[in-house]
Amino acid sequence: MSNLTIPTGLIASRRALLGGTGQAVLSATAVALLIGCESMAAGSQSSAATVEADVNILNTALGLEYQAIDAYNQGAGSKLLSDGSLRVALAFQADHKKHAEALAAAIKKLGGKATGPKAHYDVGADKARSEGDVLKLALSLEKSAAETYASVVPVFANRDLAKVAAQLAATEAMHYALLSNALAMGTGIGASGFFPA
Repeated sequence: MSNLTIPTGLIASRRALLGGTGQAVLSATAVALLIGCESMAAGSQSSAATVEADVNILNTALGLEYQAIDAYNQGAGSKLLSDGSLRVALAFQADHKKHAEALAAAIKKLGGKATGPKAHYDVGADKARSEGDVLKLALSLEKSAAETYASVVPVFANRDLAKVAAQLAATEAMHYALLSNALAMGTGIGASGFFPA
């Protein structure tokens, strides 16, 4: 058994998305852009301070998606994953890339500047010594992401944004469930990429 430690900042950074008050607040304009309704966004009036706050919240979420993308890069590059686990990791990474693209597009439409990815994120992948270690790291990332997105659902006054957050939470929860099942069975992810070997 290896001693894989997941950096506490990794989980805390996702929870920081909520801010110090425990609430995330985006304007109607930002919500409209996230759900792809540009006509609704065009009709919404937002102050410069509101737009700046929206851009900051969206950039925080974007940074967390970039972190997940890099974590899956590191896991895939570890050469510790079986073919099935690697296929699933790359599929999950593709979901995070879609989330990042949507967030970056919303930031740009708000007139903000989307943050770029760091060259490297310290997610603890360098300490992984087995496929199980890599899957545990991914499991902790996905659990934290699902909890973060789910926790903002009830605090949004705008139900459209709550819906977007719930959809993101559902994707992350699906990732978590598959990884959790693979780890519980101790078999990794099967060659099909979706069921234990």
